[in-house]
Amino acid sequence: MSGHSKWATIKHKKGALDAKRGNLWSKVSREITIAAKMGGGNPGDNPRLRLAMAKAKQANMPSDNIERAIKKGTGELEGVSYEDIAYEGYAPGGTALMIDVTSDNKNRTAAEIRSILTKHNGNMAEKGAVAWGFDRKTLIAVDASKYKEDDVMAVVLDAGAEDLVKEDDVYSITGPVEVFADLLDALKAKNIDTVSADVTRIPKNTVKVTGADVAKVLKLVEALEDHDDVQTVSGNFDISEEDMAKIQ
Repeated sequence: MSGHSKWATIKHKKGALDAKRGNLWSKVSREITIAAKMGGGNPGDNPRLRLAMAKAKQANMPSDNIERAIKKGTGELEGVSYEDIAYEGYAPGGTALMIDVTSDNKNRTAAEIRSILTKHNGNMAEKGAVAWGFDRKTLIAVDASKYKEDDVMAVVLDAGAEDLVKEDDVYSITGPVEVFADLLDALKAKNIDTVSADVTRIPKNTVKVTGADVAKVLKLVEALEDHDDVQTVSGNFDISEEDMAKIQ
């Protein structure tokens, strides 16, 4: 079973929990500010900013918030200086995690991420110990019960997707990072709603997680995602539909 399809399914199942998080706009705002600082405030000339703005629109962030975040990045408004950091870790069940953050104080953030991992039966990994097992990709999930596979396939392949896989009740769409906004635009133009959409790290291989480790892994991931500095958490765990249902 491919890693990306299982990861899309897990993200889909967690969707109801993710939607309750009140810090999503804050996280996307940071990404916009960093992108504007690094490449300027024109999304046409700054692919990373275009990606961040697409994520903001996906999260229904108001235009005023987006513009304010851009101006903080370009220096037109006073703002905090952020930097990108990727932490690597291990979770229960012998699984691996990639934790991407934006932070204004990497020492504080590192200590807090380490504390969360330890508290939830995980631990920090050395740099490079985990990253080799993941590819950074666009990952979009579409509810398979609402749309025909051929119809979705035709839209996303034309927009630059690399693959579409049906896993349980989800179409998992993957592609290069740079086509994230193009895929969202193409799906929206055809009135195809997305369940989740993000740029994430997709595992090359997965590890089967069962029993008590299922709840432990997902509680750890949720605790990490609740941290204000964490942008995305990616894991190589494979959890069955049956085990996932037990913790809903």
